This record gives sequence, structure tokens and C-alpha cells, in this order.
Amino acid sequence: MAQWIVQRAPFASDPAQSRGRRTPIAESATRSPFQRDRDRIVHATAFRRLKEKTQVFVAHEGDHYRTRLTHSLEVAQIARSLARALGLDEDLAEALALVHDLGHPPFGHAGETALDAAMAGFGGFDHNANTLRIVTRIEARYPDYDGLNLTWETLEGVVKHNGPLVGAEADLPWALLAYEGWRDLELQTYAGPEAQVAAIADDIAYNNHDLDDGLRQGLFRMEEVLETPFAGPIFKSVHDRWPDVSRARQTHEAVREMIGAMIEDVTAETRRRADAAQPRSAQDVREMGAPLAAFSDGLQRELDGLRQFLFTRMYRAPSVNRKMSLARRVVRDLFDLYLAEPNLMPLEWQARAAKAGEETTARTVCDYVAGMTDRYALEEHRALFSPKGYY
Repeated sequence: MAQWIVQRAPFASDPAQSRGRRTPIAESATRSPFQRDRDRIVHATAFRRLKEKTQVFVAHEGDHYRTRLTHSLEVAQIARSLARALGLDEDLAEALALVHDLGHPPFGHAGETALDAAMAGFGGFDHNANTLRIVTRIEARYPDYDGLNLTWETLEGVVKHNGPLVGAEADLPWALLAYEGWRDLELQTYAGPEAQVAAIADDIAYNNHDLDDGLRQGLFRMEEVLETPFAGPIFKSVHDRWPDVSRARQTHEAVREMIGAMIEDVTAETRRRADAAQPRSAQDVREMGAPLAAFSDGLQRELDGLRQFLFTRMYRAPSVNRKMSLARRVVRDLFDLYLAEPNLMPLEWQARAAKAGEETTARTVCDYVAGMTDRYALEEHRALFSPKGYY
């Protein structure tokens, strides 16, 4: 049997045994519940906005840098590859990969920092919890309910893909506690296997693609990458095999090989853990007390070193710091102005702010700003703070 033909693992999530949706709907004759989740996510307004939300570089800086949308598609490809190799449900893994960044505000972590500070007196802001808020409340597509009405397994993965949420209730993100069914998501356990695979696929994607984007932007040189753990030996091997091809082709080949090596490592380590723990169901995976999907200890140490290189040379580069400082000011300026003058928001959002029983105006303003793309946030800031037509 070819290695890519894998039997379904006994601990894979079974769509026929899904715990269902908050609002019951008729089953589809052609799609499993997890396939329908994936399709609902792809058609969501918040998903389309990812095309102009960025992670490190602002969207207008170049056509070839990753956006949240292209990143999510790359994560989905890796998640499906891992799920297939491990005999898991590919559709659920893909759905979780596609949904995982929906809650990010404009300008990535810089925007999140600004919104969290702005909301300090109103419960704060957390992008994972905001993803849950989007898919259970903010998206307005269906006549019978708010949100996307996703399956329990997908909602669980949204909340717990990075591990259990333990500790005092007061420490949990406000947007999570605002979801009526938060206790049903079993926050004390790990997520199911497909959510774990989607989370590690995210790690694989951003480690490799941030390295690619950093080289493209000129934040560091190929010679420096050759000295990094994990990436260095692969880049050197590629250069030695193809010394005469362009640096761009060498980079693409090295990144391709890095992704392949990381997938193979995760596959082997996850199988080793499954053999040791012998989980017989997805619930067994949740209750293992440790992650099932993981890098080997050796590769994890190397990736920690690579991540430190990227942190120093890319995420804290002076040119990036300047852009992130501007991004934080744009987000905070918009939040403060809309909070003081909610009538500057579109009529739909004014109505939400004024609706009886609605959360505070601050939360509505936060929802509005968090949903903006980079481009729209910059345009709004320019229109509201630099109105040339009035000068």
C-alpha cells in the first residue's frame, strides 16, 4: 500500500457522531457536517476580509507578501496533508485551518494590542475569543440565527486549538464568557485531533513563510539564514545542489523542503504518541493530558532557535516597529473617536450600539474596528483625521 493511502484512525473525529449544532438543521445529502462547516466559513464575510488583513507587512507594501487569507489557505493545505497521513478527518482539519484567523483585527498583533488596551475597562480583546464571537454572533447570513451555526467540534477547535483553557473564570476572555455555551466546550481538556493538527499546521506555515517574506523584504540576508538552526542546513544543501540558480528559486526550494521535513517530523511524532497512548476515540485524545500532535523534542528545540532569529531580525526590526507603531495609533484613534461619536459608524453599527440589551457601546465599537481590513482602517483614519477637503 502506498504510504499516502492511510486507513481511518480509530481516534479520528467521526462526522456521523458529531455533537451537533446549537440550532438543529436538516442534514445534507451530499456533504458531511464538517464539510458544511468548511463551506460556511469560506462563504463568510469575515473570511473574505482576510484578503486585506496582514500579519507583518501592511497589504499595500507588495502583492506577494502573505495576507491572512493566503496564510489561511496555506495552513489548510498543510492541515489536510497531516490529517490524511494520520487518518484523521480532513474536512474538519481544513475547516479549523480556514477559521483560525477570522478574529484578527487589522494589522495583526499590533491591532490586537491596541484593541486590548482600548478595551481594558470592558473585558479586553483576544483574537481567538473574537473568532468565536464572529462565528456565533457577528456573522449575519441566516434568517433563523446569528453566526454560522457551526458544529460543536469546530467551535471547540476554535477555542482550544492551542490547548486547554484552565484557571479562574475571571481569567477567561470576555468574548468567550459571552458565548452562552462556553461551559459545554469542555475547556479543561485538549481539543480533538483535527484541531491539534490545524494548530501545528499554523506553526509550520508561519515559521516557513515568515522566513520567506523576511528575505523578500530584505530584513535579513541569505548568509544569515545559513547560520540558523533547522533552516540553515536545508538552505545550504539547496545552495550546494543548485549553486547557479537564482536566490529566489533557492529560497522557494528550501522553504518547500522545510515544510516537508516538518510535516514528516510531526507525522512520525504523532504516530509515536498515538502508539504509546492508544486512544480509541477523539474523546480519548482530548483526555490524554498532553498533546497528541506535536514536533519531536529535537526539532522543537531547533524551531525555537529559528523563531528567536525571526523575532529579533523580523518582528522587532526597526522598519517593522515603525509600521506597527503607526498601526496601533490608527486602531486606537479610530476606537476612541467612534466611542465618543458612535454616529460616525455606518447605520447598521449605530443600530447595534443603540439596541436595547446590547453590550456596551465600547464592545460594539470594538467589533466594528476589529472587522476592518488594513486598507479600510487606513482609509477611515485618513478621512476622519486628515480631511483634505476641509482645508
